[in-house]
Amino acid sequence: MTKNLYISSLLDVYGDFLGEKPRKLTECYYNEDLSLSEIAENEGITRQGVRDQIKRAEAQLLSLEEKCGYCKKFQSLKELSVKYTDGDKDALTEILNIINDL
Repeated sequence: MTKNLYISSLLDVYGDFLGEKPRKLTECYYNEDLSLSEIAENEGITRQGVRDQIKRAEAQLLSLEEKCGYCKKFQSLKELSVKYTDGDKDALTEILNIINDL
């Protein structure tokens, strides 16, 4: 399981849709950079149990992003904001379109 910032971003946006335990375990793994073994020891469960819950949480987060697309839209807004700041006035129209689509 490779750690990546994308899952951490999804967790920030959609984490409240996960159960308390899967959210906590996933936050420990991605945001606190704990190993599966460290999390298992802290939580008193097996390493495989931690891995299974994190994999299910990842699947839920990816499914939510596929359905809603909020992380993708947020990233687009950040990129367009930079373009607008750099003088691209057409970026404002695109920004407004994304906002209106929310």
